[in-house]
Amino acid sequence: MPEETKKPEDKKEEKKEEKQEPKDNLVTTKHSVKIGGRTVKYSVTAGTMVVKEEIHDKDKDAEVEKPRAQIFFVAYTRDDVKDKSKRPITFSFNGGPGSSSVWLHLGVLGPRRVVLTDEGEMPKPPFKLTDNEYSILDETDLVFIDPMSTGFSRPVEGEKSREWHTFQKDIASVGDFIRLYTTRYNRWLSPKFLAGESYGTTRAAGLSGYLADRHGLLLNGLMLVSSVLDFTTLDFNHNNDLPYILFVPGYTATAWYHGKIDKKIPLKTWLKESEEFALGEYAAALLKDASLSKEERRKIAEKLSRLTGISVEFIERGSLRIHTFHFFKELLRDRGLTVGRLDSRFTGIDRIGVTETFEYDPLFAQVNGPYTAAFNDYIRSELKFETDTPYEILSDKVWRQWSYSYFENQYVNVAETLRAAMTFNKYLKVFVANGYYDLGTPYFATEYTFDHLGLHESLRRNVSMGYYEAGHMMYIHLPSLRQMKKDLAKFIRDAS
Repeated sequence: MPEETKKPEDKKEEKKEEKQEPKDNLVTTKHSVKIGGRTVKYSVTAGTMVVKEEIHDKDKDAEVEKPRAQIFFVAYTRDDVKDKSKRPITFSFNGGPGSSSVWLHLGVLGPRRVVLTDEGEMPKPPFKLTDNEYSILDETDLVFIDPMSTGFSRPVEGEKSREWHTFQKDIASVGDFIRLYTTRYNRWLSPKFLAGESYGTTRAAGLSGYLADRHGLLLNGLMLVSSVLDFTTLDFNHNNDLPYILFVPGYTATAWYHGKIDKKIPLKTWLKESEEFALGEYAAALLKDASLSKEERRKIAEKLSRLTGISVEFIERGSLRIHTFHFFKELLRDRGLTVGRLDSRFTGIDRIGVTETFEYDPLFAQVNGPYTAAFNDYIRSELKFETDTPYEILSDKVWRQWSYSYFENQYVNVAETLRAAMTFNKYLKVFVANGYYDLGTPYFATEYTFDHLGLHESLRRNVSMGYYEAGHMMYIHLPSLRQMKKDLAKFIRDAS
């Protein structure tokens, strides 16, 4: 019937209920901790911050800002600071892709840490936290960021998380969060640092370019823990001999630790010999490959066996190449054990001893339970942040969906981004933490990457490295944690 003849009770509601715009959900609490014998009073802000993006609104035919993501973070700020411009601030994240920031947060940098044994093994449940006397909070404020789909970070209603699971979008979203935090909390004049672990070092190197180019935000330093900037050094392919060469010293360290080569000879003596062999005779042999004589092949196999604890026969059957996954299974096969990828000090037990590769990484089995339990209790009981959303410690879904399409037909490599950032900003310094028993991102592969960075001679002194007798998460090893605190504190003071 015509509009004017409609009765009020017959009319339908034509206006749609407007959705409420998502809001920040933040909680601030006060705490104190003793670091180096001195009491540090600090505030913690935990929660989600809404990040908006500029999009084109077809109806308005204009660019508008639209809420897209709710990024979870935990920020620690020292209370007795009067001048923020002189107080460093460090933005920290882990890797994966798909990992939350919990490992650096509750393992080394933050004022609370997960209790493990001194060697980094899991204690008997239930688990607990303790004050971290080796925290760097005395040197720098800290902001731990969980990238999309990790921790409590999620897209706003109506958005799909998969969009963020790419190399480029990940860097942009984390970079935009850093810009927003820096603005909201008035930290533009503070010395600024990034701390990343594993793929987090890839992200950090990418951010060194993105933050400068997109936001004009220049950094004082990068702290790279178990670094990977050039994936060529890690990808074991038939047409890529580089990893076979660069992993040899890591194999030597592992064989030494487990007594498969002579432990009476110091580790660093073994490593020097292994490094020289890897870059010398061994690299030359792999380049020659089938043109080697039988005698030459046998000689190389015998030397490689001496340095790795793997039998000559196994090495010869593998065309003089030891794939890292074969090494994990083969080194201690006679003992019915496997060695870890992320920390080869640890051993695992597979159901079947004759398989080609190991069934699980022993390090993750040691740390997953303690860190998960400790964080979930900490965030609620001490930091007072409440949510029923599951905290994604390490998301396989993100890792499986991850897109490196930006690097189509080439290996992922952010080394050039870092070189450019260090060239444009001559004050940018880099510290790299390496674990001798890390077979995920071996120290020798990292050295190779930085040796090939292409930095001008005048800038090479801006790169420094630390070495620890532990693995990928070297800070779970108490002696390494102590040394790491000293190294990071010195780096922050020098770079500020």
